[in-house]
Amino acid sequence: MIDFHYAPTPNGWKVAIMLEECELEYQTILMSLANGDQFKPEFLAISPNAKMPAILDRPRDGEEVSVFESGAILIYLAEKTDRFMPTDAKTHKELLEWMFWQVGNQGPMAGQLSHFVNYAPDGQDYSRNRYAGEYERNLAVLDRRLEERDYILGDYSIADMMAFPWAFIAKPLGASLDEFPNVAAWRGRIKERPAVRRAIDLHKDRQNRGEVNAGNNSLLYNQSAAHFRDLQL
Repeated sequence: MIDFHYAPTPNGWKVAIMLEECELEYQTILMSLANGDQFKPEFLAISPNAKMPAILDRPRDGEEVSVFESGAILIYLAEKTDRFMPTDAKTHKELLEWMFWQVGNQGPMAGQLSHFVNYAPDGQDYSRNRYAGEYERNLAVLDRRLEERDYILGDYSIADMMAFPWAFIAKPLGASLDEFPNVAAWRGRIKERPAVRRAIDLHKDRQNRGEVNAGNNSLLYNQSAAHFRDLQL
């Protein structure tokens, strides 16, 4: 059994997609980030950066393993199941390149854009425009990669699961995929996968009732080193 610490965000969807694709036995621990669930001692014990997603793998006959950071979780699950990760040296190298691209470029730029679109006070035009430009630059990088390919590595893999969620929400971020036809087609192919649809809909009923994000958003966006040092582990 895998304990999956989750909130309905693009980073949470990455792991939800992999769990559903592999049909692994898991239970979801739905987190309210605005209420500070990420700072609870039991969560910090498995995710010291106080960020979700994180998993605790509790095999029936073996030692518990905790994993934090979405990319590390997907690699761990791919190795555990021997699925969605290439084994030949060249393609494995490309897998690592595109996963590092996602966590170092696409994800952070999209996440910052999301902040300025959804939460920042008015008048932050410079910051919003900068991150919108970086988000679209990453769409262009991905679009070029997908020329004459259905998926990032040719075959569907954890590289696609990493990059898809932040492309899935392009419209709410104010970006159009009209200029990125390869990304639009790739997004459409992935969105129609039954496992992906189940992952995106995970706890959707509770999201619609407003249970997930209700709380104090200052816990999300006004953290400091002093705040983190004061946490009781």
